[in-house]
Amino acid sequence: MSHGFKSSKQNFTFGPWEVTAAKNHIMKSKDIERLAEEMSMPCLPEMLFGDNFLRIQHTDGYGVEFNAIDAVKRVNNMEDVVKVACAQEWQESRADCEHSKEVARPYDWTYTTDYRGTLLGEELQIKVSKTAERIDMEKLKAREHIMFFDEVLLFEDELHDHGVSMISVKIRVMPTSFFLLMRFFLRVDGVLIRINDTRLYHEAGKDFMLREFSTRESKVEELKNVPAGLYTDPNEIAQHLTLKVTECEKLELPVRQPQTAAKETVQ
Repeated sequence: MSHGFKSSKQNFTFGPWEVTAAKNHIMKSKDIERLAEEMSMPCLPEMLFGDNFLRIQHTDGYGVEFNAIDAVKRVNNMEDVVKVACAQEWQESRADCEHSKEVARPYDWTYTTDYRGTLLGEELQIKVSKTAERIDMEKLKAREHIMFFDEVLLFEDELHDHGVSMISVKIRVMPTSFFLLMRFFLRVDGVLIRINDTRLYHEAGKDFMLREFSTRESKVEELKNVPAGLYTDPNEIAQHLTLKVTECEKLELPVRQPQTAAKETVQ
């Protein structure tokens, strides 16, 4: 993905919804240090776009936002979950981090996050519940005019040349619906490949959104029959990874009660 350092903000209105995609510069080192300390993390991703976000907000104030800070806050700050030979070397290469602790302690140096978005709304709030209903992916394959598309990178780290850890979010708005995919992609060279996907779908006129979260992961030794050239392409490698987790949720949209109803009853 091209990182482009030109700040931009795009807005698009879809019925009662406003989609905003904001892209800004990488966070300054002093801000990253402050955030790392706040999160009790020795280091944060090299490229952390703290002001980047993709927001879908209803005119009544509620909605869903996908931002870098909340994504990184879902990283495990207590446990080194990938025990590999290069982990120690990688930790040592970062030993000069100003915000690293005097005593190096385990944390998830792959920056794996299960972030699914941040719900917005104070007076009116979206209600989340588990559901058996699924996003109709076949329906999404139908050729439909794309009125708006954008992709926002939230963070990326090359794991000291041992692979890549990155999360980005993209959205497309069609005349009758919008579909969003946030993808966390991890490749630890010679060890494993992991993808955490969050899909969000809303059909115009419906009083809910569907959100699906999935984890796919395989050790590299399990991918011997897959061309190595595909390892670096999340879109290509995803279908070859083992599905570990699938969770489906219904995001029920709140209904604003008419303020005039009470007055009419009194009369």
